[in-house]
Amino acid sequence: MKSLLQSDKALFHWLFNLTANRDCRWIKWLSKTGDGQLYLIIGLLLWYLEPEHGDLFLYTALLAYAFEVPLYIFLKKSLRRQRPCNQQTDIAAHIVPSDKFSLPSGHTAAAFLMASLLASFYPIIAIPVYTWACCIGCSRVLLGVHYPGDILAGAALGMGISMLSLSLF
Repeated sequence: MKSLLQSDKALFHWLFNLTANRDCRWIKWLSKTGDGQLYLIIGLLLWYLEPEHGDLFLYTALLAYAFEVPLYIFLKKSLRRQRPCNQQTDIAAHIVPSDKFSLPSGHTAAAFLMASLLASFYPIIAIPVYTWACCIGCSRVLLGVHYPGDILAGAALGMGISMLSLSLF
């Protein structure tokens, strides 16, 4: 377990150092697409404009997020893993994180949840939406607020909750 944590930190440092002395505006913008407002807009647009599956998509997404948000908060407060920018004095994050704990990544969980639902309902867009979710996860590491392991945990959480929600509907 110790070597896994060391590898996680080493990979974080290697990725984060790619952003040293660089303009990170596009990474910040990409990360912001995972803040949550976009998911509501997508759900409402599909509900309003897509008569075949739009309403079922919205209901499934609402149920999924109703499961994901409390579980994410519970895990974050239980596991209490410090963010890299809070744990290491040589790291200055490119953004101010919303809280001090990093595991799992909420942005990544929400992005993979949405990507998984979109890919399930609309398989033709699976590659672009999963690529977008992966980019959101990577952006959180590049911005200095998550370790790669946090991203993997967030992706697993989001896809797992998506599968649960899909199975219930």
